[in-house]
Amino acid sequence: MNIRIGSCLCGAVAYRVEGEPLRTGLCHCADCRKSSGSAFTFFAVWPRQAFSYSGDIATFSGRSFCPVCGSRLFCLQEAAVEIRLGSLDSAPTDLMPSYEVWIKRREPWLNPLPSAGQFAEDAD
Repeated sequence: MNIRIGSCLCGAVAYRVEGEPLRTGLCHCADCRKSSGSAFTFFAVWPRQAFSYSGDIATFSGRSFCPVCGSRLFCLQEAAVEIRLGSLDSAPTDLMPSYEVWIKRREPWLNPLPSAGQFAEDAD
């Protein structure tokens, strides 16, 4: 079974996730831009039972982060967890986005990923 480990920049919060993600994507929405400080967010979703974490987190609008260093880490939901893949300790070179959401806000200098589904807003 594949186990992935992640953490915040200062190391106060750590997490692990087991198995393969249910889906992997890029989000170009305004909220992801603001919260990441970048043009898009690379994320993946796992079943909630495959996820565990240690340390104290703070949460704003469903987005959890380290209250010490501010690193964005994950969004906890009852049945799933959405992980910001940039917070993994090892680069997720084996994960490819299967879809892109909020492409109506994608930067014009970013090309669509040829093998990824394209959605103007949220994927249904």
